[in-house]
Amino acid sequence: MPVRACDPRGCAVLRVEFTSQELARLRVASGTDPLWETALSLHLLQNRQAPLAFGAWRREVGAALRVSGLVPTTRALTRLCPDDAYFPDFLTPGRGDADLDTGLDRLLSTPRRRLRAELTRLHTRTGRPVPAGARPLADGSTEALHRLGSALRAYHRVAVEPYLPAMRALAAADRSVRAEAVLARGAEGLLTGFDRLPGWRYRDRVLRAPYPVDRELALRERPLTLVPAFFCVRAPLALVDEELPPVLVHPLTPPPGWLERGRGGGDAPVAQLVGASRAELLRMLDRPMTTMEIAAALRLAPSTASRHATVLREAGLLHSQRQGVRVLHHRTRLGRAVLEGAL
Repeated sequence: MPVRACDPRGCAVLRVEFTSQELARLRVASGTDPLWETALSLHLLQNRQAPLAFGAWRREVGAALRVSGLVPTTRALTRLCPDDAYFPDFLTPGRGDADLDTGLDRLLSTPRRRLRAELTRLHTRTGRPVPAGARPLADGSTEALHRLGSALRAYHRVAVEPYLPAMRALAAADRSVRAEAVLARGAEGLLTGFDRLPGWRYRDRVLRAPYPVDRELALRERPLTLVPAFFCVRAPLALVDEELPPVLVHPLTPPPGWLERGRGGGDAPVAQLVGASRAELLRMLDRPMTTMEIAAALRLAPSTASRHATVLREAGLLHSQRQGVRVLHHRTRLGRAVLEGAL
């Protein structure tokens, strides 16, 4: 089971100690995982965390759920996936699965014994038995499992799928940064990169992060998979059942206003002026980025990303600065003015 995020000022600590073999086996997921994102987005609808980043998303999704008639479905899902200290591990079987169908197939294949154990744990935390409505699922009913799969798919279509371009761009940029860190300093360089997150620290082969309870995540020579999550806020998440393959889900931390900046696409005036890809490149430069990071985020060949950057630089919309072996691209004041329509 995953444990929800909390305020680092009041958190205990999750501690992950690595042997040299475990560092060598460390894995980074290729992107966000659809069922982890589904579960975490359900949490964000139940709480008020990160209002600057997710306030507009909450309003938009709330309205879309009402229009599509999915409010009762969403309420049922939040009872199964509460924003609390526990929700069942079987809801998040993935380790960075690229598509929803793969994740749902794994979920629908959950053994009956595990369904019953995890749902019993979920409900006994409140001092109550498994309610009648959840018993068919706890008994492994094929019909109940397929109803759950359909509910998750319908919710995902409204609350997650429309935002996949922003999610994939941020995950690709994060992966590119971590790949550069591995090339420069190995696996320990990758883990040191987490120091930028509030309350996170990696020193002497030990990763520490804010967590609701003090916990030691024992790897036992198994590979740990790092899974980036767009809807994860501040603290990581890990499965409670330590017999399952270890996963550490970490926040991508989208910037405030990401939703508003993502609107307009090819119809925006700046896109009409410089083209959709170059407009998106300008939008991404809230922080300096290398050509490789831009290419990964936009899913372009490095040569194409470099050509776009050159055109924008020659137009005075960005400037490039060498730092060691890297060239970082920055948006200029003119670039910001064009992007915001402030000329």
